[in-house]
Amino acid sequence: MCGCIGAPRVLSAPGANTEVMTSSYTVSGLAEHGAGGEVAIAAPQREPLTYARLRTHMAQVVDSLNGWGIGRSDRVALLLPNGPELAAAFVAIAAGATVAPLNPAYRAHEIEFYLTDLQARALILSDTDDSAAIGVAEALGVPIIGLSVVAGAPAGIFHLTLRRPGAFDKHTLQAGAAEPDDVALVLHTSGTTSRPKLVPLTQRNLCASAWHIQETLALTPGDRCLNVMPLFHIHGLMAGVLASLGAGASVACPPAFNAFKFFAWLRDLQPTWYTAVPTMHQMLLERAAAHADVVQARPLRLIRSSSSPLPPRVMAELEAMFGAPAIESYGMTEASHQITSNRLPPGQRKPGSVGVAAGPDIGIVDPRGALLGPGETGEVVIRGTNVTRGYENPATANAEAFTNGWFRTGDQGVLDTDGYLRLTGRLKEIINRGGEKISPREVDDVLMEHPAVAQVVTFALPHDKLGEDVAAAVVLRPGVSAEVRELRRFAAERLAEFKVPRTVVIVDAIPRGATGKLQRIGLAQRLGLVEP
Repeated sequence: MCGCIGAPRVLSAPGANTEVMTSSYTVSGLAEHGAGGEVAIAAPQREPLTYARLRTHMAQVVDSLNGWGIGRSDRVALLLPNGPELAAAFVAIAAGATVAPLNPAYRAHEIEFYLTDLQARALILSDTDDSAAIGVAEALGVPIIGLSVVAGAPAGIFHLTLRRPGAFDKHTLQAGAAEPDDVALVLHTSGTTSRPKLVPLTQRNLCASAWHIQETLALTPGDRCLNVMPLFHIHGLMAGVLASLGAGASVACPPAFNAFKFFAWLRDLQPTWYTAVPTMHQMLLERAAAHADVVQARPLRLIRSSSSPLPPRVMAELEAMFGAPAIESYGMTEASHQITSNRLPPGQRKPGSVGVAAGPDIGIVDPRGALLGPGETGEVVIRGTNVTRGYENPATANAEAFTNGWFRTGDQGVLDTDGYLRLTGRLKEIINRGGEKISPREVDDVLMEHPAVAQVVTFALPHDKLGEDVAAAVVLRPGVSAEVRELRRFAAERLAEFKVPRTVVIVDAIPRGATGKLQRIGLAQRLGLVEP
């Protein structure tokens, strides 16, 4: 990329793009870091799984897949409920093939799209699963492998059986452990505004990202992550599972996020940290006071937040309630998750920012692709070992996504003089009100300061003359009331007139995506404010 006036800087994490400190750039190499007798995977009311048993199990799974003609870079779709078996299946399959976790909530037509787009060699389902996925796989000729939990076995141990053979395509089997440049994981982008894009991530991508997270959070074998994120999403897979295993630490995998059970898990599983999206943190804060004894008895070393913006007020409330630093990070699937992160104490945490480079190089560019200097707003770009080599489907997306070796994230942001990144919104979510550009996050941050507001999402509302106008959906704190007029007046005292939401709707809950993120695009339709 070309430079520009203003002394542009490319920021790198300490040690970024240097040799990752693992025995190899492979998932199986990451799993070698834990001492044999130490716990790798834990779960509520289950015997924990040791590293020695996990490594043996991984080898057995790869042998079974090879026996069915599935080897390196062959794609295996997983449609499993959250929990230790999904975590172990992810690691074991990625050790010798390509794993593609799917959301169990998908309907038949969605499963058909993803299996076809993936060109899946097999679909792994729970042995008790009798969903529409079976018929879809059979119609596509995709073999079904049944997964059964072994009674009394440690968390994560399972048995695989070829349940419906289907038709394995004839190809040259690449057996054994995966190589660093083999594709380990494939995930689809959300597809909010277009066809979901297929993101292939190599063994090298995943290991680099796992090490970056491990280094950022100073993980040691004594740490345990309580992973409440779904394991069909890059956040839970990387920050919760692989970063922990790469550090020789352990990860506790409950069935799914449950704010009512969280504090029992905190008491029983004794984690040292957890990672979640802001909406999950907010749900926990609503219940934390009633469990102050557990919080005090089981102190956390840190709390991590990622995948969507953490309001500064929520960050402060988390730290006050749990007595631990809240570390906000920024990531995306195409970067194998982590891009930037705030620092652990004694390093600086800047509320409202997503921290400094914590993996790939990062820069800010203008629409022409020229690098911008500190304080200038533009698109965030990244490059590095953990960044995907490019989309697979549709391949045409790569022409827009890459410029001179940089990946264009689609996020708008600004770097300060200390190298801290502040995101101002997704470029596709910026509201264009009669030519005035409005960052929804700026409006969010203002409304979140109102004492009655628990959650807020600002979004574009179609307008016949202006093109778009500003709207906001608000969830109030329990037992607190506020009038729409009061909220608009509060915003008007702190924002330019054109940024003040003309429409404010107070709702019991804001529709969320499958991973808990609040989604702006299409929200006007989902709330019934415009015709679909």
